Amino acid sequence: MLYFQLVIMAGTVMLAYYFEYTDTFNVHVQGFFCFDSSYTKPYLGPEDTSAIPPALLYAVVAGVPTLVITITESVLFFLQYATKDFDNREKTIVTGDCCYLNPFVRRTVRFLGVYIFGLFATDIFVNAGQVVTGNLAPHFLTVCKPNYTALGCQQAIRFISHQEACTGNEDDILRARKTFPSKEAALSVYAALYLAMYITSTVKARGSRLAKPVLSLGLMCLAFLTGINRVAEYRNHWSDVIAGFIIGVAIATFLVVCVVHNFKGKTLLSEKPQTDNLTNMPMINLPRVESPLEKYTASQVNSVSSKLQYFPQQF
Repeated sequence: MLYFQLVIMAGTVMLAYYFEYTDTFNVHVQGFFCFDSSYTKPYLGPEDTSAIPPALLYAVVAGVPTLVITITESVLFFLQYATKDFDNREKTIVTGDCCYLNPFVRRTVRFLGVYIFGLFATDIFVNAGQVVTGNLAPHFLTVCKPNYTALGCQQAIRFISHQEACTGNEDDILRARKTFPSKEAALSVYAALYLAMYITSTVKARGSRLAKPVLSLGLMCLAFLTGINRVAEYRNHWSDVIAGFIIGVAIATFLVVCVVHNFKGKTLLSEKPQTDNLTNMPMINLPRVESPLEKYTASQVNSVSSKLQYFPQQF
């Protein structure tokens, strides 16, 4: 199963790569009405000039959960190592037919592997939606720069559906056609919810009853602010952001509940099986009670043996 999971992960990464960096999937060309006020918002520059640039968002989404999960699992492992009789307990867990992994490594790889898979799955869902719908950004007409005179928009409002209507930069126009759902909103809320559920389910320290909700709500607030920033900079509509939130929440919830089972994996230091404890239990002597059937059988045996003694030749 390990090799099968690696094949699935590799296929997911490759599909996300084709969606993101190649033109294998053509974006649907959606039309627009002349002078449509929904698409005439100002263009504030490329994504790198945003208050939350893609490089920063991707670094936080990939780095923070990885760091938090690794540190938390390490602390939990060493706490159990220091407080339990480690020498008398299982130190390794068999994985496949080839290798042995420490329980700490196994849990960490499992949780991080599922998280990374979810990141690529979220990216695929978002890119698929953007390619299929081709929804226009609020600043689409600003970067499209259509020639309204040549399109005949002076006499009446017309619906323009052909791609050649735009005269602006082709890269900016292509990005302006890929807004639904919002990728930034989906990735941010996915990372925030996955990490919040991990902290809530895993950390059991005393005094963390209020700290865990504060951290979880803080993460969700950052994801919400990311979506608001997309709308404030006229890079997405509210519908784009809400759809991205729904996708991120759905994927994170599914993976946590159905795949890692609320992070209820095997304990880092496995307990001894209960059969070992039974051998150390003291034996309790109970009085033996004979049943009527046993008494009847014993009397029959005694009668037959007595007859053999008195009449040996007859038998």
